Amino acid sequence: MSAPYKQPVSVLVVIHTPALEVLILERAGSTGLWQSVTGSREGDEAPAATALREVEEETGIRADADALHDWQLANRFVIMQRWRGRYAPGVLHNTEHVFSLCVPAPQPVRLAPDEHLAACWLPWQEAAEAVFSWTNRDAIHLLARRLGAG
Repeated sequence: MSAPYKQPVSVLVVIHTPALEVLILERAGSTGLWQSVTGSREGDEAPAATALREVEEETGIRADADALHDWQLANRFVIMQRWRGRYAPGVLHNTEHVFSLCVPAPQPVRLAPDEHLAACWLPWQEAAEAVFSWTNRDAIHLLARRLGAG
């Protein structure tokens, strides 16, 4: 049985290639809202376990823990009004842990149709412009800087 409310602890995983092509997904039920892989913690799983689970659930990409890069960075933000009903009454903020995952080349993904409508690989600059979340945009810019591109 699943918990009645989502936990206000989540992950953001920027999936990219060595050439800094970034995978973004269009949210179901929110046409035009693009993002990297995101998801809430389930039970008492560690953020890295949440990240690996969400990557596989949302894209079909199976990754080893060694391939996942934990940035040791967490963003705290106000939960958008449209999604507050998913959380316990009075919960207004979420803490998001940031990760990245490098894959050798763009690859087809298997979308979870209840979560996403479409996927595309874009150069990092275009991906950063396309995502709706400031935390996602900042993570893509930080990724580019870390890899010497931005």
